[in-house]
Amino acid sequence: MTLIKEDDFIASVADALQYISHYHSQDFIDAMHGAWQIEQSPSAKDAIAQILINSKMAGTGKRPICQDTGIVVAFVKVGMNVRFDTQLSLQQLVDEGVRQAYNNPSNPLRNSVVSPPFGQRKNTGDNAPAVVYTELVQGDEVEIKIAAKGGGSENKSKFTVINPSDSIVDWVVQTVPKMGAGWCPPGVLGIGIGGSTEKAMVLAKESLLDPIDINELKARGAQSAEDELRLEIMDAVNQLGIGAQGLGGLTTVLDVKINSYPTHAASLPLAMIPNCAATRHIHFHLDGSGPAKLNPPSLDDWPDVGQSAEVPSTKVDLNNITQDEIESWQPGQALLLSGSILTGRDAAHKRIATMLENGEELPVSFKDRFIYYVGPVDPIQGEAVGPAGPTTATRMDKFTEMMLGEQVGLMGMIGKAERGDAAIEVIRQHKSVYLIAVGGAAYLVSKAIKKARVLAFEDLGMEAIYEFEVQDMPVTVAVDSTGDAVHKSGPQNWQGKATPIRVNLS
Repeated sequence: MTLIKEDDFIASVADALQYISHYHSQDFIDAMHGAWQIEQSPSAKDAIAQILINSKMAGTGKRPICQDTGIVVAFVKVGMNVRFDTQLSLQQLVDEGVRQAYNNPSNPLRNSVVSPPFGQRKNTGDNAPAVVYTELVQGDEVEIKIAAKGGGSENKSKFTVINPSDSIVDWVVQTVPKMGAGWCPPGVLGIGIGGSTEKAMVLAKESLLDPIDINELKARGAQSAEDELRLEIMDAVNQLGIGAQGLGGLTTVLDVKINSYPTHAASLPLAMIPNCAATRHIHFHLDGSGPAKLNPPSLDDWPDVGQSAEVPSTKVDLNNITQDEIESWQPGQALLLSGSILTGRDAAHKRIATMLENGEELPVSFKDRFIYYVGPVDPIQGEAVGPAGPTTATRMDKFTEMMLGEQVGLMGMIGKAERGDAAIEVIRQHKSVYLIAVGGAAYLVSKAIKKARVLAFEDLGMEAIYEFEVQDMPVTVAVDSTGDAVHKSGPQNWQGKATPIRVNLS
């Protein structure tokens, strides 16, 4: 009989969450470096380079890879010969580990969980509760797979029930472009097949916690129908040309993982969940001998990619920006921003809308300013701000007319991923511009932020309106003043250019 002590379990969960906040796994780095080596699209290659540079910086500084440090998901398998020395439930044990990890003063993580999920949506303040799946198994150990899942990728999860005779590959190929770039490709697709509605989703989620091994699979050849399906989906998705950050390129997915389960003869439940470029998960066991031992990777093994010389950048002084200068920018053009920018995201935009409807004066003037869609991590000593990568701009589409109109007078926006057709038309009408920063490069971006102060809505926490003073903040023109959108033209230009995978079922 194995005895698992309360403190050992909690400490292991807390240590694991801190670990994955700033360390990528070696398999992910190797796969991303491989994608960088073969990438021919200058914009996509530069985006992958920023992700790799950010990864080493985060590991060295032990600060979050991404500002969205996720909602915690834990798969816990408890051996039937295990006993717990605690009065807490398994859910409570995991939640206490989450609290300790996310409020660790040496590396505070962003608290993103709100309760209730509708209505007031108040931040819980400790990122608890976690989502916990439990299974009793044979044995005398506790096996824990734990992940921190960011909202940008989680929001792109898809589910359907297709006819048993329909093509799984066709559904994936039709669905991935509809996911947009908010999940920060390149990443991993987790696919759950079979079971019931909810089972398929859980299968897909758990598949994302397996190691990246598609290159090994390619080398040995497919040995099962599942292997063949993984390779076929991988090839078909990369042929779409979506590329890193949706800019157009050769690599959209680094791997495709599949979990399946027997299902009803009349059904074929099918779930797909992507993991982003900040993929965070870890797997460990507890055997009663103490907390889990997590060995840090050797950052000497991280590749030295530098910045892509193929993408020259134009320096921009935001404090003296002119309309003519904005109208000169072209889709895909790389910029280095310096000067003052404001921040704001969902909650701030909603509050601004309410104030305008009520005839109230806004606490901040947005006239001729740029806004950055971001919810930063709290800073530690010596930092102006914690990791501060972009959030998905599409969520702010419905506020675009309000923000660019006369009442507010915004000049431009910075975020990640594509904008919808209606928002692009508003940008065109106002001769505005939408810029993107690289999702998955939050610590790198934060180093360009030299000063930060809250100007309004402090009660919203990370969703408050800040003013950032930035120096050489790297961005790319995603929608220019004429409405030309790189997230449309980029994939079109690169569609079908990835090297096909030859599938040999041995």
